[in-house]
Amino acid sequence: MNNNPGKELRWLRMSVLVNIMLCLVVLFLVFIWTGKKRFEEIDVERINIVEKDGSTRLVISNKERSPGPIQRGQPFGYPGGTRAGMIFYNDEGTENGGLIFSGERKDGNVTAVGSLTFDQYEQDQIIALQYVDDSGKRRAGLIITDYPTTISGMEIDEKRKALEEMPDGPEKTKAQDELRQYSPKFRMYIGRGREGSSLIMLADAQGKPRLQLVVDESGAARIEFLDENGQVTFSLPDSEKE
Repeated sequence: MNNNPGKELRWLRMSVLVNIMLCLVVLFLVFIWTGKKRFEEIDVERINIVEKDGSTRLVISNKERSPGPIQRGQPFGYPGGTRAGMIFYNDEGTENGGLIFSGERKDGNVTAVGSLTFDQYEQDQIIALQYVDDSGKRRAGLIITDYPTTISGMEIDEKRKALEEMPDGPEKTKAQDELRQYSPKFRMYIGRGREGSSLIMLADAQGKPRLQLVVDESGAARIEFLDENGQVTFSLPDSEKE
């Protein structure tokens, strides 16, 4: 039997007070961490934009912390750490485009890339707005490319890795031919060509250029029709009359 009810009551009151204070502290922390924030400046190596369920929709990162290709949340292909910029993801957790950039001068040679792309579903970049400089060979323009719709990028990567493990012989040759049918097919380019011309190039369903509108560095303009081997079959103005 308790012989000091007053002391027991004081401990009870103190316990209630402490619990109330702890609750207030927790509520305060929740408020400051979930409330809207404003920063004048912030240094960060990577930011993940996620949905409420935690699925990733956008990654902004430096080169070292950048992700590699991902399909339905599963990485494949080359590892991360290769591309600074932003990577987009669709509703299923598959990469579907991005904005990446790089540039440096080594031994007097410039290598630079700026690329905004949008991927075909479970495939690679079907639309690309790009600038590429490879030791002075520059191009800048819009590229449209076809990719197969019957196989995903991850499945192609798995076939390619299996092919690398096969010994040379007829079976490997057959597998190479089967894999080749899934190669992307170039369809259109509009921009600056590597040789300095302004260029519109249209290709057939096999990715072979068949029509070109060209303005070269001297200002001369021409329209060229090409065969399946890339040879000019007819030109306007007619080069034979010049």
